[in-house]
Amino acid sequence: MSELSTAPELIASNKCFGGWLKRYKHQSASTGTEMVFAIYLPPQAQSKPVPVLYWLSGLTCTDENFTQKAGAQRLAAELGMAIVCPDTSPRGTDHPGEHDSYDFGSAAGFYVNATQAPWAENYRMYDYVVDELPTLIEENFPVTDQRSISGHSMGGHGALICALKNPGRYQSVSAFAPISNPINCPWGEKALGGYLGDDRESWKAWDSCELIATASERLPLLVDQGEADNFLSEQLKPEALKQACEAAGHPLELRMQPGYDHSYFFIATFIGDHLEHHAKALGLK
Repeated sequence: MSELSTAPELIASNKCFGGWLKRYKHQSASTGTEMVFAIYLPPQAQSKPVPVLYWLSGLTCTDENFTQKAGAQRLAAELGMAIVCPDTSPRGTDHPGEHDSYDFGSAAGFYVNATQAPWAENYRMYDYVVDELPTLIEENFPVTDQRSISGHSMGGHGALICALKNPGRYQSVSAFAPISNPINCPWGEKALGGYLGDDRESWKAWDSCELIATASERLPLLVDQGEADNFLSEQLKPEALKQACEAAGHPLELRMQPGYDHSYFFIATFIGDHLEHHAKALGLK
């Protein structure tokens, strides 16, 4: 057992497509709070370790949105892929203003390491997702150290920056409707300003479009974006991601999906393509 976290304590368990969907809680060293995560273990995990896809959810979400709405377990069971879903922020800290808006504070950790008081004490979701949680998972569950990462909206932003900032750590990356250029959109400016302070130069370390320019690993990006997404033009800015990838020669498959919005109906429609994308990189296909 690592010194980073307390051992995970089971709080719920459901059999699903021959495997098990389980929820756990543990005390986190990164956030200084109790954290909850979900893990789907496919039937293959009963006889051998399996690789893991980490899924990062978006604003207002918990670990349960993906597990209950995406419909990913059937194909994950066929492929032999575990899926881990962390929460989107620390809970129970009750900092001033923490619960006042949906796009900052609780359920809106933005997958960064905060540097500003009072957020710096607990809002270290980047460290939690990249280091602490995988260590906990790999020490306590029948999984390998082969990892992939994906996410939606704020979580799509999280997946992209985690992969871009950590060459060699993930076998593959994908995103649904990611906040592609947070230093230049209202959601990102609010979150990065609040967690990191007024120095906009420091924000660039958490922006996919900025990171792509100097990335030392050219991991192909698979991105799905609904054309009927209400947040498309103001918040998500896939055109900025496309431009950054073209300028740097970074491989990007950006699929603009006519008629689809920002919801889990959109995610459920295309999640199979993303699982197949990760399965190939993880050696499952």
